[in-house]
Amino acid sequence: MNRAELIEHYRTGIADLADALAGITDEELDRPQEGGEWTARQIVHHLADGEAMSFTRLRRLVADDQPVIQGYDEPVFAQRLHYERPIDTSLAVVAAVRASSLELMGVMTPEDWAKVGTHSEHPRYSVDLWLEIYAGHVHDHADQIRRARAAARV
Repeated sequence: MNRAELIEHYRTGIADLADALAGITDEELDRPQEGGEWTARQIVHHLADGEAMSFTRLRRLVADDQPVIQGYDEPVFAQRLHYERPIDTSLAVVAAVRASSLELMGVMTPEDWAKVGTHSEHPRYSVDLWLEIYAGHVHDHADQIRRARAAARV
């Protein structure tokens, strides 16, 4: 996908997540998944934490000179940040962070888009790479929730 397509894909992530969660029950939110995958509830909290990280990463890339972006241990976050909590606030975080980052992307200059830093998992971490990673992140997890809900109905 080109940049405009990636931005549009990023934009539609929250609606896709809302669709995947439509009518979900607490039982479905907490149903263990095959292979030890996260429950739907844990996925929502992971998305909020991941989006909060993405929010900071984009801003560091644009505002700092040669920023060094640190990865994080997602399973540790899930364990220590109590992913059994209600999901409404985490859904609001995902929506707000995405809206704010979309606003920023809408006013970024070509120089902003050309910014590059490093990441503990990527030697060259650019704004475009950030967009490639996060454009599909919510969609991927929305699909994971759909698959889990469908498997439970079988």
